[in-house]
Amino acid sequence: MRFYMMLIIAVSVFLLSCKPAEQAQTVVPQSVTGDDAVAKTNCELTFGMDAWEPYQYMSVGNKAAGLDVELVEAITASMGCDLNVVQGSWVELLSLLKNGDVDFVLGASKTQERESFAYFSEPYRQERFQLYVRKNTEHPAYADLKAFVDAGHKVGVVNEYYYGDEVAALYADETRRTQFVGAIISELNMARLLDEEIDGLLEDSFVGASILRRKGLDKYIQPHSISLGQSDVFVMFSKASVQEDQVQQFNVGLAQLRADGRYNRIVEKYSH
Repeated sequence: MRFYMMLIIAVSVFLLSCKPAEQAQTVVPQSVTGDDAVAKTNCELTFGMDAWEPYQYMSVGNKAAGLDVELVEAITASMGCDLNVVQGSWVELLSLLKNGDVDFVLGASKTQERESFAYFSEPYRQERFQLYVRKNTEHPAYADLKAFVDAGHKVGVVNEYYYGDEVAALYADETRRTQFVGAIISELNMARLLDEEIDGLLEDSFVGASILRRKGLDKYIQPHSISLGQSDVFVMFSKASVQEDQVQQFNVGLAQLRADGRYNRIVEKYSH
């Protein structure tokens, strides 16, 4: 499977070469304001995008796209805000957010540590993380992730992602922490899985299915019966650059989006 690892790493290196370093001055924002924008005020917001199809990714023409992006474009347009995007890994974007060099990131989980430097919107969708394993390998019917880890299996995760209380509790146990292997992007975990360096990886079920389909890896990797519970997802705003009343305006826009049916229409586009 070394061929697949080299292929994925080559693609990943290409993607990473397009991403900014942590210094804000290296960032070149790209306008993604929707066509239905209202008359502009002095509001301009920059969001950090960690490529995570189908929620957020760069489409043909280097245009930000995806479920989360469309939802946020509609909401910020109703706020009268110009919207720019900065690409980076999740670790890079968290650093930029803390410093106020990006105003918000999408698809975030709320934690006590993050609340020290960020505001959170109302939840705008839910996610469920799935365990993925190699095909054509015998996998006992483990009851949960704890049983999988306690059997000696290594699990790939993405650095600084929050996978919920179950994974946090396992990772906090020093005897189990070494069973978790971090990577900058999920594709590297898939390469490690194919090369048998790890025994499973955690990924959002929709994102995992999208990666496997796009890269033709569904012949070699499959979802395991183990999945984590559903959890709320938020937009995370920088306290260093965003006022709390702007977060409230965003929440009002989100409520309006749900009430007038546009929210469901956007979601339905990505549910097939």
